[in-house]
This record gives sequence, C-alpha cells and structure tokens, in this order.
Amino acid sequence: MPPFRFSRYQFTSALTAEDGSGKLFLAGREKFPFRNLSDNRTHIVGEGDTLFTLAHRFFQGTPRPAGLWWVIADFQPEVIHDPTISLDLGRVLFIPSVRTIIEEVFSEARATEATP
Repeated sequence: MPPFRFSRYQFTSALTAEDGSGKLFLAGREKFPFRNLSDNRTHIVGEGDTLFTLAHRFFQGTPRPAGLWWVIADFQPEVIHDPTISLDLGRVLFIPSVRTIIEEVFSEARATEATP
C-alpha cells in the first residue's frame, strides 16, 4: 500500500529485499529544509508545546494537520530528529505556511524529482 497524501513518506520509493523474501523497505526520504520565505512564521516554544500541537495549530486547512509535525521538524535550521523529545522553552521555531506545504513540500515537481 503506498503512503497516503501528506505523509512524510509520500515521495520515497520502495526497495525489495535482496534475500528473495519479497519484503519491501522504504528508501531514505528527502527532507524539506529551512528556506527563508516571506510567509514563514516564527513561534517561541511555550509550556506544553509539542510538534504535534503546533502542527495542529498552524496547519489547519490541511488533511490531518497534527500529522504534519515532521514538516516543522524538517524545516528548522537545526533539524529536529526525534519528535518525542521535549522542545526547549523559549526556542524559536520557524513554521512554513500552508501555502508552502501545498505548493512546495507536496508539489508535483518535488514528486518528480524524488522518483528514481
């Protein structure tokens, strides 16, 4: 089953195990790194903020907004690798706009670039 739309694995390809078992594995995915865009927002981490709650707050209008936590994690100048680690209070996070998510993160051009 292919990854669903707006999944962080949408643009990965599947590799077949070399042992003949037929098992499929996902190849590495290309992250969407920080870009200084005019419609970026910043957020100062407060008590109780998580990547999930921030994605839910900022990405309304997309399917499963909290599921886009990885967009915030990837978009930082210093990428956040583990969403389960608490965010440091006072840390400044860069938040891409919904426009950026739809037009750039999930663009057809990016999908074409990721296809081997």
